[in-house]
Amino acid sequence: MRMTMNEPVNLTNCDREPIHVPGSVQPFGFLLALVSDFTICMASENAPDYLGGDVGWLLQQPITAVLSEAAATAIRSRVDYLSGPDAVERVFGVDLQGRGQLFDLAIHFSGAYLIVEAEPSLIEPGVNSGELVRLMLGRIRKTAGMIDLAQEGARQLKLLTGFDRVMVYRFHPDGSGEVIAEVAGSGLEPFLGLHYPASDIPRQARQLYQRNWLRIIADINAAPAELMSTPAHNAGLLDLSMSVLRAVSPIHIEYLRNMGVAASMSVSILRDGKLWGLFACHHYAPHHLSFEKRTAAELFGQMYSWLLEARERETDVAYETRAHQIQERLIERAALQAHSKRAILGFVADYRQMIACDGIAVWSDEEITLDGETPTEEEVQDLISFINRTSPGRICASAEIAKVYAAGESFRDRAAGFLAIPISRTPRDCLIFFRREVLRSVNWAGDPNKTYSEGPLGSRLTPRKSFELWQQTVAGQSKPWTTADLRIAESLRVTLLEVILQLAELAARERRGAQERQELMIAELNHRVRNILSLVRGLVTQSKDTATSIEEFATVLGGRIQALARAHDQITNLNWAPVALRHLLESEAGAYLGSRAARVRMEGPDVALDPKAFATLALVVHEMMTNSAKYGALADSTGQVQVMWRLDPGASLVIDWKESGGPPVQPPSRRGFGTTIIERSVPFDLKGDAEIRFDLLGVQARFTIPANFVQVVPAMAGAPSRLSSKEEQAPRLSGTVLIVEDNLIIAMGAEVILLELGARHIDTAASVNQALKSIERAIPSFALLDINLGAESSLPVGHRLKELGVPFMFATGYGERAPIPTELSAAPVIQKPYTRELVEKALSKMK
Repeated sequence: MRMTMNEPVNLTNCDREPIHVPGSVQPFGFLLALVSDFTICMASENAPDYLGGDVGWLLQQPITAVLSEAAATAIRSRVDYLSGPDAVERVFGVDLQGRGQLFDLAIHFSGAYLIVEAEPSLIEPGVNSGELVRLMLGRIRKTAGMIDLAQEGARQLKLLTGFDRVMVYRFHPDGSGEVIAEVAGSGLEPFLGLHYPASDIPRQARQLYQRNWLRIIADINAAPAELMSTPAHNAGLLDLSMSVLRAVSPIHIEYLRNMGVAASMSVSILRDGKLWGLFACHHYAPHHLSFEKRTAAELFGQMYSWLLEARERETDVAYETRAHQIQERLIERAALQAHSKRAILGFVADYRQMIACDGIAVWSDEEITLDGETPTEEEVQDLISFINRTSPGRICASAEIAKVYAAGESFRDRAAGFLAIPISRTPRDCLIFFRREVLRSVNWAGDPNKTYSEGPLGSRLTPRKSFELWQQTVAGQSKPWTTADLRIAESLRVTLLEVILQLAELAARERRGAQERQELMIAELNHRVRNILSLVRGLVTQSKDTATSIEEFATVLGGRIQALARAHDQITNLNWAPVALRHLLESEAGAYLGSRAARVRMEGPDVALDPKAFATLALVVHEMMTNSAKYGALADSTGQVQVMWRLDPGASLVIDWKESGGPPVQPPSRRGFGTTIIERSVPFDLKGDAEIRFDLLGVQARFTIPANFVQVVPAMAGAPSRLSSKEEQAPRLSGTVLIVEDNLIIAMGAEVILLELGARHIDTAASVNQALKSIERAIPSFALLDINLGAESSLPVGHRLKELGVPFMFATGYGERAPIPTELSAAPVIQKPYTRELVEKALSKMK
């Protein structure tokens, strides 16, 4: 859209001026626009001054008909390097027509057109731009503060470019700007400290500064060269956003003329890809720099921007690091609170240390808590209602409260700025930080309220003519909230939401857990009583069928019940822990055989049986012992029983029972209950194998107990039968232990367990990056890694720990399906939720 001479005057004219499509270029060079076959379709009217002929002849000519083959090849070769819409390639010292006249070229794409801009090379003997930039950067790196950095940057750029005045101009959030550093020639009026309204540099101009690092206007009085085109193309619509030669807006020309400036140059200063400010260069006579020196100035601007960004980021990082340290302490203490409300209200002083403020208000559970300089409770409650209506559930902030909340005008002297953080799912609870009003005097370069007036360009806004000092006292504003403040606020919001929700969930879970434990205990008690009664009833029934007298019935039944009782006693004495096989055999032999127990020889490794397998095998051993005493090797005074056991390759327990030296064996005429117990208990209850043979020389039997019921234990020769965990040496930790866990509550629970197991210090990391940094700072002695960390896995941490030889184990909620790669499969995997016993057991397997 082009502005017309009779367009109504309003403050958006400058912002809507299409400065990127001026339809002309500055005359210190010329422009050619090429289509895809490298045919010229547009040219600036001054191109024939450099190339000969006329514009009519240039249009529709292939580039090789106008330029030498070498020059055309140089242009084609640079096209392949153009990547992205804002890419510009430069070529220096090109002989365009083989006549010895050298040109510097800038090449870029504008839509479908390839734009070639050329200007005569300015040879400056002894000038090494790259070396100049290196020296300039060395000098600015030695500065200490931000103002010193800006002042030295302006001084170095003035030395490089020779402009009469070089300023560092910083933009404020509202688009206005301030001169924060200046180096000017003698006799020039200083601009340092002056403010300029946002309308002095319109929005579309700021956008172009963000895309172009450098812009030069060599002579404001030089007549621009119009662009000409073939009928099929429209030079007036050619986008010259990335053009080196782009002509200057008439409004800007008049602005510079009103300031007495004849030539200018700007070098952009960016931070995080956004326009932070400018090096603004003024000259009071026409002033043109070579393309090579302008490129050096552009490179200096880029290096300066990165140095500035690094220094500002250092300040932000220090501020945010301190806030996060406070936040971590807050989380640790909040997790100990029994009620979510107290977890919020108990840390007001901590909040004020995290975000610089003069006062704070906490609205929680329909109550207001105030600290420091704040509005009254009634004023805060009205403000909260406004925030919940306009920005529910979102952080909102303003350094000028009256602009967004009209009622704030009444208390702006106490709280001119506010930052509100919602801390509940509903818009009920929140934290509000307040900053007091900061009265300050602003020196404007002219009255900002009279920025434009009627002028020679017709009924439209024209730049002001007065730049005389105009002072204004700014009231009703606080110190602005920075992006670092907002990042800390968002982090605090997430943390408090997580703490509150987890505390509420923890309380509900504890209530549910207590009820479930009670129900489970009752159900388990009922189940066990029924099982015991059913077992006793079965023993009674089966023993009755095989007994020939009441005395025999009582003896057989009593022996079987007593065998179960002995097994149960050994299991319960160990709190339902595994019991040694050798103790079972010794107990049965001693209880039933008396002095004949010495004729039972036992040999095998030290193994313990799971309580279920122990109870099942107790009945089997009891039947084998009683049968041997009644009918087998132990029925006379010479026979012996040999019980040998071993672990097969699959870690299953194989028990061999061999009788010898007793009376000849007669196979039973029928299968009694005792034989049924021997043959069927192990296969039915444990899914193992059982085999018994009634050989003439002695009974032989073999029982196979699956590996999942068997545990290898340390040598127990001469040791008591109880495998008490209190008597064993529990595995111990030492030094620093690393926990990698993205859930705060789980991580805190793990800390308690590992400290109880001997850890001296705990490092906690919630991500792979944090964990690797922690390892680099100090190599831990042990690590507990949660496999699933949300969007990432802790496997890279496991690989690093393996490289360093640090023992570790994984924790997961996926059980057997945990995706552990083969190279890390040696690490134990424990399943959440884990307990101290579970961790101890896994640690013992690692030794």
